[in-house]
Amino acid sequence: MGQRLVDKQGQQSQRMVIFGAIFLLMTLLILYSSNSGSEIIYGPFHVATNHHSIKTTDLRKWAGKDGYVAVYGNKNMTLHCHHCALVTSSSHVLGTHSGPEIDRTECVIRMNDAPTFGYEADVGNRTSLRVVAHSSVFRVARRPGEFLNRMGNTVVIFWGPPNKIGKEAKGTLYRLIQRVSMTYSNLSSFAIAPNKMRRFDNLFQKETGRDRVKTNVFFKGIHLKHESQTGLSLHFNRQKSQSWLSTGWFTMVIAIEICDNIKVYGMVPSSHCGRKPQPKKMPYHYYKPRGPDECVMYLQNERSRRGPHHRFITEKHVFARWAKQYNITFTHPTW
Repeated sequence: MGQRLVDKQGQQSQRMVIFGAIFLLMTLLILYSSNSGSEIIYGPFHVATNHHSIKTTDLRKWAGKDGYVAVYGNKNMTLHCHHCALVTSSSHVLGTHSGPEIDRTECVIRMNDAPTFGYEADVGNRTSLRVVAHSSVFRVARRPGEFLNRMGNTVVIFWGPPNKIGKEAKGTLYRLIQRVSMTYSNLSSFAIAPNKMRRFDNLFQKETGRDRVKTNVFFKGIHLKHESQTGLSLHFNRQKSQSWLSTGWFTMVIAIEICDNIKVYGMVPSSHCGRKPQPKKMPYHYYKPRGPDECVMYLQNERSRRGPHHRFITEKHVFARWAKQYNITFTHPTW
């Protein structure tokens, strides 16, 4: 009886040792994963480690003005500039006193509803081209005098799902864009055509080495084998990676299409938010001082695996590679 009790106690002790070893091993694995994750999030999410997976594209040959559809009238997208200033919406432009230099540039490119009024000393006053996402249409249309009618002729390119801004859809956003285009005679408005949207999407996948998601799916009983003019299949392409193109992506590609030389103001490099010590907190937009911190926004979008997010850091990694090919320079900060 005593021997059995001793054996039982020995077995229990042995099991406790085993359980303890397993617990310790699991703890070490969790700590290792956490530490590894904190390093990975600073790197680009999409760029493949196997360079053979990345297919570089000659954007000079890729470019084509036929992908832009006039919102009103029979205008063609013919803008071409030898020198362009691409002014970002980043708060890094504040305090740079770059306004006069920007205004002296042949063509000035801005994004969404980034204002110039009140910020002229740092971002200038002229606008040659403004690239506007479908999500910013209402903000731009609410104050067209500020964004669309400042000085001289302005080109505006709207991008988004064709079922929102496409000519065939004739939805609320399209009617609003059309009404604004009819009001201002010095304004040339274009929407990116569905086939051009597909090319922007394909370009992202080729330049990052990310596999394409097949669009041979069903949606509400409709079989979609290819990109349709509803814009739904474009979203299917992003469901696996949960990555959505940003206005910055569209603007940079369009700038390469129309500009021989590009100077970018306020864009940080892909490594910026991973620096040690941590960079100074900066508002995401220069015109929203109480808005979210830029690096918090970048990192949350880059590492998120749930819900649609932009991959800002990945895009900047690609931009750095393009800079060597397409005469792109970066200032404030310089990189």
